[in-house]
Amino acid sequence: MQFAKGKLLAIGGAEDKGTDLETGQIHRNNLNFFELAILRKIVDEIGGEDKRIEVVTTASMIPIEVGDNYLFAFNKIGCKDIGLMHIRNRADAANETFLERLRKCDAIMFSGGNQLRLTTTFGGTKFLEIVLERYNEEESFLVAGTSAGAMAMSNTMIYEGNAAKAHLKGEVKITTGLGFMDDVIFDSHFEKRGRFGRLAQAVSSNPSCIGIGLGEDTGVLVSDGNKMEAIGSGLVVILDGHDIRHSNIADIPDGCPISIENMKVHFLEKGNGYLAKERIFIPEVFEGAVTNKQVEVE
Repeated sequence: MQFAKGKLLAIGGAEDKGTDLETGQIHRNNLNFFELAILRKIVDEIGGEDKRIEVVTTASMIPIEVGDNYLFAFNKIGCKDIGLMHIRNRADAANETFLERLRKCDAIMFSGGNQLRLTTTFGGTKFLEIVLERYNEEESFLVAGTSAGAMAMSNTMIYEGNAAKAHLKGEVKITTGLGFMDDVIFDSHFEKRGRFGRLAQAVSSNPSCIGIGLGEDTGVLVSDGNKMEAIGSGLVVILDGHDIRHSNIADIPDGCPISIENMKVHFLEKGNGYLAKERIFIPEVFEGAVTNKQVEVE
């Protein structure tokens, strides 16, 4: 099996950047960035402060403010070669200037906001084709995303679902994401917004997928399209539905409570790892080597 050569960094977010899909409100007074250690990880993975990073603000309804916030945060850790792509529609995504910048950068980062804006803007475009090609073929290329930018990374994507009603069938809406990883579903702001039920329903509807719940100021670094390492100060929750024995979700009407038996749950803190294809928890990952539990991946 051939895995992607590039790396993904999916971040759970730490603040609202644009429209909150559960309240419909735009937040402008809470743009303090998550811990700079997460951004530092991006810089380290691509080889230092002199590398080029392009930030895509498409998901946000306040792109200028969000973009300025990224510039400030990256500059604070010594990165000056930061570009902002304020792509607002599919015509912008086809702009050759953006495409040429995309071909030359060392990393691309998708901001938070509304993940459906990302998929409807980039789905089927040359822009996404270039990102996927570079991610699959170039070891030095990194794709990062926070909040909505992380949720859109998988092939199966949650685009709507109020946490308070997530135990009811039909309340969690799923569509196709940007496709950097197959057979996973990302969710963000996982603990703070109480999204366990939301991700559980998504996984029970798609049991071939691994659910990855990302806490705030927390992320997973994915290499080879498979090996995940938890980073940051919070928690990563893994939901594995492969061994579900009972599920009523196919047989009940919308609006009824779901019932699931034997869904596996793993909690990952900083330094823990997980192999998505093999569904194996790794107690400790250090510089790419597995310790405490030796696992061979063909």
